[in-house]
Amino acid sequence: MPKAYWMATYRSISDPAALAAYAQLAGPALQAFGARFLARGMPAQVYEAAVQQRAVLIEFDSVDQAIAAHDSPAYQEALQALGDGAERDIRIIEAIA
Repeated sequence: MPKAYWMATYRSISDPAALAAYAQLAGPALQAFGARFLARGMPAQVYEAAVQQRAVLIEFDSVDQAIAAHDSPAYQEALQALGDGAERDIRIIEAIA
């Protein structure tokens, strides 16, 4: 079964304290489903239509695990802590086998 990648970009962060509260809860919630954080932070370089914004790349063993992590009660609690503190774009994609 191919691995999966959760890609998140932060279009804007309006409440850094809410983002910090989210991060405290989200990390363990995702790691409980096998998440491995591969990269996070501001891009070193952007090209084409990309914008300079925070990004996070997480690896899972499967798409099903990534979806289960997102939909889990623990991660939903993290989302509640984030509230309207950030506008994000999250994509889960399957790796090329």
